[in-house]
Formats: sequence, structure tokens, C-alpha cells
Amino acid sequence: MEMKKKINLELRNRAPEEVTELVLDNCLCVNGEIEGLNDTFKELEFLSMANVELSSLARLPSLNKLRKLELSDNIISGGLEVLAEKCPNLTYLNLSGNKIKDLSTVEALQNLKNLKSLDLFNCEITNLEDYRESIFELLQQITYLDGFDQEDNEAPDSEEEDDEDGDEDDEEEEENEAGPPEGYEEEEEEEEDEDEDEDEDEDEAGSELGEGEEEVGLSYLMKEEIQKKKVFEGRRGNEMLKMMERKMTRSF
Repeated sequence: MEMKKKINLELRNRAPEEVTELVLDNCLCVNGEIEGLNDTFKELEFLSMANVELSSLARLPSLNKLRKLELSDNIISGGLEVLAEKCPNLTYLNLSGNKIKDLSTVEALQNLKNLKSLDLFNCEITNLEDYRESIFELLQQITYLDGFDQEDNEAPDSEEEDDEDGDEDDEEEEENEAGPPEGYEEEEEEEEDEDEDEDEDEDEAGSELGEGEEEVGLSYLMKEEIQKKKVFEGRRGNEMLKMMERKMTRSF
């Protein structure tokens, strides 16, 4: 697939100015030059053109926000001065597997003031005597060459850096989930105890009030029963007197 068609495919109905990452690996450069990439990709931060038979960077557009550029496994042998002009903010550049042979070709990268990592692995230049010392001396702004610093410490890859950022976010979340400080919890417990004591007092007062009401109710019922008894006994007495009077009347 030609590079121009690959770019249209990778856009996925987006406008060029909306794209921040673009991977064009394994497509085909016509005449070894960049095609279909222009200044409208102004938000581009990561661009990969690995194994596309690229031999010239002359048609590289201005990409001021570009930070990472992958150009591995091509046939580039020079013309690197274009990078400082078109991509001045590059921090990572991979030129491994190209046709770069001598230090004079790499010297053009001195103007990439923000460049921190350069990869020239599997280029002929790596066969030079004191290759690493010479590159670090020539490009004093870089920290890593072919994945290692001057003390042979391996460079962290972008995924590890993202993980570190994620760990920091996780720590913040854990702190938030840890809850309030110790003093706050103690105050909360004291307030809960006070609320429970108040509830108990209210329950006791309510029970006492209920008992008093029951006593009043019982005394009232007892009085009512006594009165009923008296009435009943009074009626019975009157009936007895009436019967005695009847008997006396009959005897006379």
C-alpha cells in the first residue's frame, strides 16, 4: 500500500489536525520520499514510518509538536539537518537499520536541542572505533544512545513511564480511600456514643411515662368496679326488702 493511501486509512474519518499519533509502518514510499503528509497534521506528537523504503526527508512537513519519530529499517544515508528545521522539539529519534556511516552525518542532529534518546543500532556507523564515546561527545544533549546511557544503564521505555504515572495516580486514590485521619474517627465515635446515651434516656423516660399511665388506668378501673358492685348490692337489698314486705302482708 502506498503511503498516501495508508494515511487516508489511518485518519479514520478524522481531520488531520485532530491526529496526535500516526503509524505508517510497512507501507511504500514512491521514489523514497514522503507522500500525503503535510502541515495540517500540526498536533502530531508521535510519527512512525518504519520499513517504508524511505531514502529522503526533504518532503517532511513542519511538525512543531512532534516528540517521537520512528524511522527504523529504511535507506536514509543523510539529509538529517531537515529534522532540526521541521521538528525542533524532538526528544526521541530512531534511525536504526539505516545507511548512516559516519559522524559527519550525525553532526546535523546537534541542532535538536531537546533530543534525549537516539537509536543508531544496526547502522554502519556503530562499527566505528569508540563509536559510543564519539556520539556522546558530539551530541552532548542526548542521555541515551541505542537504549543505554554512558554508564550502560538501560533507558526506561514509554510504557514504564506511563506505569509510573499510573502508580502515582493509584497512590492518590489509595490516600483518598484511606478515609479521614485518626482524630476524626475518635470524634465521630464519641458523637455516636452520646447519641446512643440520649436515645437510652428517652427510652427510659418513655417507659416510666407508660408505667404511670398504666397505674392511672388500673386505679380508674378498680374504682369503676367498686361503684358497680355498690350499685348491684344496693339493688339486691331493695329487692330483698320488697320480698319481706310481701310476706308480711300475706301473713296479716
